[in-house]
Amino acid sequence: MTDTTGTETGGDTGDDWAAAMNEQSEAEAATTTNEEPTKGGDADWGAAMEEQATQEAAAEVEQAPMQNLEAEEGGICMGDASLDVILDIPVNISMEIGASKISIRNLLKLNQGSVVELDRLAGEPLDVLVNGTLIAHGEVVVVNEKYGIRLTDVISAAERIQKLK
Repeated sequence: MTDTTGTETGGDTGDDWAAAMNEQSEAEAATTTNEEPTKGGDADWGAAMEEQATQEAAAEVEQAPMQNLEAEEGGICMGDASLDVILDIPVNISMEIGASKISIRNLLKLNQGSVVELDRLAGEPLDVLVNGTLIAHGEVVVVNEKYGIRLTDVISAAERIQKLK
């Protein structure tokens, strides 16, 4: 079997591949000889960019219709200082009786009946913490067989903000 160039090809795929490559190179050579010489690729690119810019300038630009946003009744506006948005967010509140530092050796020796000494005196107020931030001091009370805390000193909002910094 012979291809268009007169080269003899066999039945295996390697020869078919070579024949296809030859045909492609011949087709490319024929198209380059038939084309007119150009000023260069940059000139063609520049002309295409100018044409696109002209088309874009000719196109009429319209602004999309937008609806003015207004606060709904009962809704919250940016200028509204309402706290309604955050009032239902859950927080952890805890009471701290005291704390102590002990070594791991002593921690491993603890068993039922062991006593751990805390850093607070008896009768000293407990710390009330919200998400780990001290907000008040209080004393333990028992109401209907449940423990509670009576707040004796609430830290002002300004002091709490100062502690956050």
